[in-house]
Amino acid sequence: MTQTESRTKVTILTGSYRIKGYIQVMPGARVTDYMVEARGFIAVTDAEVWELVVGGRQLISAPFLNVSRDHIQVIMPQH
Repeated sequence: MTQTESRTKVTILTGSYRIKGYIQVMPGARVTDYMVEARGFIAVTDAEVWELVVGGRQLISAPFLNVSRDHIQVIMPQH
């Protein structure tokens, strides 16, 4: 991570999974701005992949995960 980037905690929903982790965005930028600029995949660090169902179990934990932009249905920042 460079000094011009900061970590933003996000939750991503795909058709099958809920993904929690961090993306690198420019200070003051919105997650929407990040998605507009994203290419085929977005990098998620400290990622956790969960079943999408209510009360679903955690499937994967990884320091880095590429998520296909085409599969993202919802992405929201967390505080």
